Amino acid sequence: MRRERFDKMNVVPFIDIVLVLLVIVLATSTFVKNNSVKIDLPSASSKESKEKKSIDISIDKGGKYFYNKEEFGFEVIKARLAKLDPKKDIVSLRTDKATPFEYFVSIIDILKERGFENISIVTKR
Repeated sequence: MRRERFDKMNVVPFIDIVLVLLVIVLATSTFVKNNSVKIDLPSASSKESKEKKSIDISIDKGGKYFYNKEEFGFEVIKARLAKLDPKKDIVSLRTDKATPFEYFVSIIDILKERGFENISIVTKR
């Protein structure tokens, strides 16, 4: 039996392996396109910033209303909610489990009427 001389290397299997690895890398990598435009904004002297307010409304089992931990009547709470921005401000509503449901519904009605978008009803686990 005669042995053939090893003159050249067969690179086709090597190319196949490299192509498979390239496909795997391209398939698993994420391509993030940054669409932001880099600009340097000018400053103004009449800068006005509106921050989001976080309002906490609580109702105890006796039907007393609390606005940020201060006790107020229903009409005062209604007037204060009317002054808030319904699209930006966040309202958290807490009620005692023994509170009559009508007190909860009255606050929800005000929030719904004003069009509040950020309402959270706080519960415990």
